[in-house]
Amino acid sequence: MLFDTLIPTTLVGSYPQPGWLVNKTVLLGNGPPRVRMKEVWRPGEDLLEEAQDDAALTALHDQELAGIDIVSDGEVRRESYFNHFANALGGIDLDNPGTVPGRTGLPTLVPRISGPISWTGPVQVRDVEFMKANTDLPVKVTIPGAFTMAKMALDEHYGDFGLVVDAYATALNQEVRAMQAAGVDVIQIDEPHMAAHPVQAREFGISAINSALDGITVPTVVHMCFGYAYVVSDKPTGYQFLGELNDCYATAVSIEAAEPMLSPETLRELPSKHVLYGVLNLGSMDIETPEQVADRLRAALEFIDADRLVAAPDCGMKYLPRSVAFGKLKALAEGAAIVRKEVQGQGK
Repeated sequence: MLFDTLIPTTLVGSYPQPGWLVNKTVLLGNGPPRVRMKEVWRPGEDLLEEAQDDAALTALHDQELAGIDIVSDGEVRRESYFNHFANALGGIDLDNPGTVPGRTGLPTLVPRISGPISWTGPVQVRDVEFMKANTDLPVKVTIPGAFTMAKMALDEHYGDFGLVVDAYATALNQEVRAMQAAGVDVIQIDEPHMAAHPVQAREFGISAINSALDGITVPTVVHMCFGYAYVVSDKPTGYQFLGELNDCYATAVSIEAAEPMLSPETLRELPSKHVLYGVLNLGSMDIETPEQVADRLRAALEFIDADRLVAAPDCGMKYLPRSVAFGKLKALAEGAAIVRKEVQGQGK
């Protein structure tokens, strides 16, 4: 087993930020930002870090109360999963963002690469230290992957996509090494653009992941998805780039399955990986029952051993009302407990 608990539960990444921390109208009125969007924050700069710490404690408390096994800070310090780290690197012109087609094809403001991409110091290490000081549960930190950062940047320095990916992977590796040294229990790299760009992912994806995870010994995850439910309502029912990840360094692969109604037979494509399997539909405000969660996990167990299965939501939980998100997490924990008891009773 990856962890001491059979069929452990965890968030994929985000959790709803409190209304006193972010302006929900601004948050929901825009797509996930690739450049800074400071106007989303309600507290001023002098109070922002303290407010974000309080929100992180709230997210940790909610997960502990719901019964989640591997916790995170819910990415509450971020304007998006992407821009917090991607805009903290050297070589980025923060004052003059560029524009590229986004995942939906619409023009998107992105970081402009004006010089060599470099890691200038820890970005998320304090997040790790804060969680380790405030919970006894294993903690997970998420960070955007090199391929996805390269796809969502305007390159005016390298002139070669492969070189951009390599540069991001080198900087990312320095950050994840620092997080490992700080005591993080699980590191997750978010690579949604590998699902959106399977041809390029086949050329650059595995090397990007392996370079980023070089020297990392704690459990690691690569997250793949079809986009947030509040942005993408018509999702495909299968991945065009997935089985290739069975050969990457990551311990586990995270996939969404509930909203897109992904066939659990897809799990056959990852025979040697642990899988974070999405069993909460974040495109619906309906809170799943524990038995619904259990049924989805039972279906997955037809195609994966229990000691490789991790129960999770689909991604994008930050866009739900907190009461709905908490209810879904509680159902996740209770549903996983039902199936865990069944599996242990069968002596597996």
